[in-house]
Amino acid sequence: MIPLKPLGRWLRPGLLLALSVFLTGCSSAILDPKGQIGHDQKTLLITATVLMLLVVVPVIIMTLTFAWKYRASNTKARYEPKWSHSTAIEVVVWSIPCMIVLVLAVLTWRSSHSLDPYRPLESETKPVVIEAISLDWKWLFIYPEENIATVNEITFPVDTPLNFKITSDSVMNAFFIPQLGTMIYSMTGMETKLHLIANEIGEFPGMSSHYSGAGFSKMHFTAHSVTNEQYQQWLAKVRAESSTLNKEAFAALVADRNHDWHPVTYFGSSEAGLFDWVIAKHMGNNQHYGMNHTGMSHGAAGESHEGHEMPAGDHEGHDAAMAPAGASAADHAEHTADEHAAAGHAGHAGSGE
Repeated sequence: MIPLKPLGRWLRPGLLLALSVFLTGCSSAILDPKGQIGHDQKTLLITATVLMLLVVVPVIIMTLTFAWKYRASNTKARYEPKWSHSTAIEVVVWSIPCMIVLVLAVLTWRSSHSLDPYRPLESETKPVVIEAISLDWKWLFIYPEENIATVNEITFPVDTPLNFKITSDSVMNAFFIPQLGTMIYSMTGMETKLHLIANEIGEFPGMSSHYSGAGFSKMHFTAHSVTNEQYQQWLAKVRAESSTLNKEAFAALVADRNHDWHPVTYFGSSEAGLFDWVIAKHMGNNQHYGMNHTGMSHGAAGESHEGHEMPAGDHEGHDAAMAPAGASAADHAEHTADEHAAAGHAGHAGSGE
């Protein structure tokens, strides 16, 4: 049998060499940002890590040092079995962590506001608006101001703010371009927002960072940061496509539940308001902040609503009394339904903000 200590001395240099070679091949997109938001998040991540290491590293060193110094075989170590308190140690142990927690709290507060994904970026350049819809299992991107749409590809000019409006036509997902920063969820019947910018020209991988089913691993896309001239050429290329993204084409995309990566697809034109339609079609009758507005208007017949009794026979009379003079009950019902639908739409817009 090979002794463990000589074996360990022999394996240790080899393991260190293998680990070094492995780490040299690693490339973290988060630590290689290509946009201002990504740079700010990288700085915050490194700063927070260093501050926490100010406690972790000394504790590890002291643990090893004390274990070695006060080992059983060290007869020269001072033995004090009745020792129980040291003011100097208490001051160090409590003051340094409290200062670190205070600094982290300030950083968290400031970064929570400055890196808010809903906060528009300050720029003299007009932003590019992109509406992103997560499907099973691909990303659909609509450029409402350019009247085009793409699948699994976006292109935008460098140094230009990107205003993303994001939703899902299926299960909850997550939109993430690591080198540009900030991940945010896409949810059915809801709208989330994200503001990014690319400060360098290049191709940046985008992904779904939230498991969403069988084709999840193939749900990725490419974000192209190009010059203004190249962006205009790309727009002309997409507009040259004869296909149109309308409700029928959208239904075909939804039906194609690809388990493999869906190829890049261009739509030369896009039906107006399709993004809002996708959100609204999942809301059904619950269009007022997720509540059934009709059921809450007057209460069910014969039930008490907020302490007011309303017999079953008085419900129709109440509706008739609320109707304008000369209007029929049917007109009043239609008018009420229109008001509820409008209220639901307004409520959705408010929740999106």
